[in-house]
Amino acid sequence: MSHIPPHGHAVSPDTLVVSAGRPPREHDAPVNPPIVLSSTYFGSGTPVPGERGYGRYSNPTWDPFEQALAELEGADLPALVFGSGLASVMAALSLVPAGGVVVMPRHSYQGSLLLAAEEAANGRFSVRTVDIAETQDVITQLDGASLLWVESPTNPMLEVADIAALAEAAHAAGALVVADNTFSTPLVTRPLELGADVVVHSVTKYLAGHSDVVLGAAVTSDPDLRDRLLRYRSLHGAVAGPFEVWLALRGLRTLALRMERSQATAMELARRLQALPQVENVRYPGLPGDPGHRRAAAQMSGFGSVLCIEVAGGAAAAEKVAEAVELWLPATSLGGVESLIERRRRQPGEPHTVPEGLLRLSVGIENVDDLWRDLERALTR
Repeated sequence: MSHIPPHGHAVSPDTLVVSAGRPPREHDAPVNPPIVLSSTYFGSGTPVPGERGYGRYSNPTWDPFEQALAELEGADLPALVFGSGLASVMAALSLVPAGGVVVMPRHSYQGSLLLAAEEAANGRFSVRTVDIAETQDVITQLDGASLLWVESPTNPMLEVADIAALAEAAHAAGALVVADNTFSTPLVTRPLELGADVVVHSVTKYLAGHSDVVLGAAVTSDPDLRDRLLRYRSLHGAVAGPFEVWLALRGLRTLALRMERSQATAMELARRLQALPQVENVRYPGLPGDPGHRRAAAQMSGFGSVLCIEVAGGAAAAEKVAEAVELWLPATSLGGVESLIERRRRQPGEPHTVPEGLLRLSVGIENVDDLWRDLERALTR
């Protein structure tokens, strides 16, 4: 399956999300790949590499999604789909040798931080947390490191990392680089092209895009790393159901349109929110005054669809805003067509460096003025 049309010219990413992973063009063939519901496959004799064999190793429904995501990320090898985003995170952390050192942003996806901390408590490796936006400080922490974990922008503080500079320094120190590209998607940032060795996704979020599946993925162009990730997936049973992967591929078809709409709305809301006295701070890389703006403009093809605000009055005031909205949905997660709002410190494991009054806004595809009226009313009530 290829996104290269017969005339041989490569297509742009917003076309690729529609064209990649299609079945071969044959008379009366379906335009969409089928869902294959089978736990095992016909076979006899000694298994050879490449055979499907059993449903924990392979499923034909995974193939088109894995190929499409690889093409979007610019990878030379098919992606690997996992049963959840955290399963793909654990697979990536399994690349760290026993006794190794992992350098992670202090503000990262909560599940990644908690999982790394648990592995460290069990003696698998040690963890150094850093402010990923402070490039020189991060580089000083790479001495003896086995793996550098990158989120850019970070969750939820939206700090922007200099991925290329950090990847170069990490490789010089002998460390692998794993980038969580969930917030940006490959339409906005392509970490492999900036030097990352592995990219992970919570497919649950923007790629699937409809808040109806739980999936993860890992992508790499390194055959050895892919083999190790595949072995982890197979042996640990971190596999995805075929129906969920089929839904994710269907959701991927509209990714470019959803990102275009939600990013434009996020930018407009960020501008308007700056003018409200009830808002002490707005974090969004698209704002010229944001600390990460210049770096984001240099390495991203947009500024994402998540913004954060700090509400005057702290936790109590922020909770009231989340309870008062009628169109925004108070819920965790992000990346769906609906707009979500959450006070992140309500989560017990969230780092204490995240302000108590911080609200994370995942902007969906609703009308921008409707979203604004609802949010403004809740903030000014």
